[in-house]
Amino acid sequence: MGHSEMLLAVAGLKPEEVKTLTKKLATGDWSSFPKAQQSAFGLAYKLSKEPALITDKDREALIEVFGANRTMDLIYYVSWCNYMTRIADAFQLPLEKDNVFAPPPKKEK
Repeated sequence: MGHSEMLLAVAGLKPEEVKTLTKKLATGDWSSFPKAQQSAFGLAYKLSKEPALITDKDREALIEVFGANRTMDLIYYVSWCNYMTRIADAFQLPLEKDNVFAPPPKKEK
C-alpha cells in the first residue's frame, strides 16, 4: 500500500474512495478541489519535481491561503515526505502491503 493511500485510509476513506481520489489527484487537474487544496497540491507537485524553482511569489500565495505558520508546515511536510521517499528509493525499501495503522481484524467467537 502506498503511503498516500495509507494516510487517506487512516483519515477514514473506504478503499474505493481512496482509489477514486488517488486517480483524480494523479491527473493533475485539481480544479474540482477547493482553492486551498489546489494550492497545497500545486506546492507539493512543484516542490517534488522542481524544488529549486519555488519562489517568494509561491510562498506569498500560500501564505494568503494558509497563513505563515501553516505555509511553513506545508513546506516542511512535503519536503520531509520527499526526503523519506528518496531514502526509501535509494535503499529499495518496499512499501507495506497492508495499512499498518488499521485496527486488527475482529476475532470471531
